[in-house]
Amino acid sequence: MNAYAPFRFRDYRYLLAGNLLASLGLQMLSVAVSWDLYVETKSALVLGNVGFVQVTPFLMFALFAGHIADKYDRRRIMVTTQLLLLGASLFLAFAPRSVLSIYSCLFLTAFARSFQGPARLAVLPHVVPPELLTKAITWNSSAQEISNVGGPALAGLLLASLGSQSVYLAQVGCALAVLFCFSRLRSYTEKDVPAAPPPPGALLEGVRFVWKHNLLLAVMSLDLFAVLFGGAVALLPIYAVEILHTGVTGLGWLRAAPSVGAVSMAFILSHRHRIRDAGPILLFAVAGFGAATVVFGLSRSMPLSLAMLVLTGACDNVSVVLRSSLVQMKTPDYVRGRVNAVNSIFISCSNQLGAVESGWTAGWFGPVVSVVGGGLATVLIGASFAFGSSSLRQWKE
Repeated sequence: MNAYAPFRFRDYRYLLAGNLLASLGLQMLSVAVSWDLYVETKSALVLGNVGFVQVTPFLMFALFAGHIADKYDRRRIMVTTQLLLLGASLFLAFAPRSVLSIYSCLFLTAFARSFQGPARLAVLPHVVPPELLTKAITWNSSAQEISNVGGPALAGLLLASLGSQSVYLAQVGCALAVLFCFSRLRSYTEKDVPAAPPPPGALLEGVRFVWKHNLLLAVMSLDLFAVLFGGAVALLPIYAVEILHTGVTGLGWLRAAPSVGAVSMAFILSHRHRIRDAGPILLFAVAGFGAATVVFGLSRSMPLSLAMLVLTGACDNVSVVLRSSLVQMKTPDYVRGRVNAVNSIFISCSNQLGAVESGWTAGWFGPVVSVVGGGLATVLIGASFAFGSSSLRQWKE
């Protein structure tokens, strides 16, 4: 099967471009706000609490957002939420910035993304034929990781040469381009949604579906706990300045390094027909992610640190592609928005609460103990799932 076949479809190209630019802008914004907050406060707790500010809207609204994505026009949801994201970007670009104003804009951004995410994911199976869905998911992951490489690197260069204002302006440009891409999509909504009000408990249909599907629950839970303890991204400003002594330019490359590994892995996966022993490969990838995090935490060499971050990105991308393929292929369309909402809760909790955990433990015990301890915890979590989940061990894609 041609690895590039999904690009023949117009709506897939627009969706892919919008996803790439959205991730690019988000990564640039993340670097800029983390740098501004660190320069102003020099506080690991302030950096860690960025994750708390961003995960709260997902926990509050994700299930309702999934129901909305299953009931209404998904393209309209994407466009409307993108207007909110554009508004937050404009505020950060032109209004006075403080810890409170940055936190407020990050909260608004996360609120909009909590509604946009389930709609975007639910649209994906409609823009390509079923036999190309895995290829489309892999290229979607590749686009996100390409933006994850380019966003931090570009943000680092702009910060070093022109200051944070230039990063916020570039992010506004990305938000406008995403709005254009999403507005060009056709309308997508579930045709068989009943006109009557939903029954009580309909918001929890995605939760019930995941709970009854042992493999889905195991894969989502493994990713949740592995990234919750294994993430070191929130502490990279501290590593760049105090441990590796590379400054803001080095911060951009440190932020980009995991995505270099992820892009490389995604390119490899896109040219494979299938991954047969998906469960064992996923477990090895989680163990590799944790081990590389431990080495990064102990490293005082910039080349070694970059290499370990590249390895974490490669391992993480294996998990992303396998989990996304499983969710999209095993979920019927009438509940796809709600299941993707549950998946987004797992992802957001792992990423954002992982940042909170890293910041708090770094504030108490120091950044090295935080990163190394988190990596060891990830290895142990992978081992516990390997022994405790037979559905995961036996999973063959």
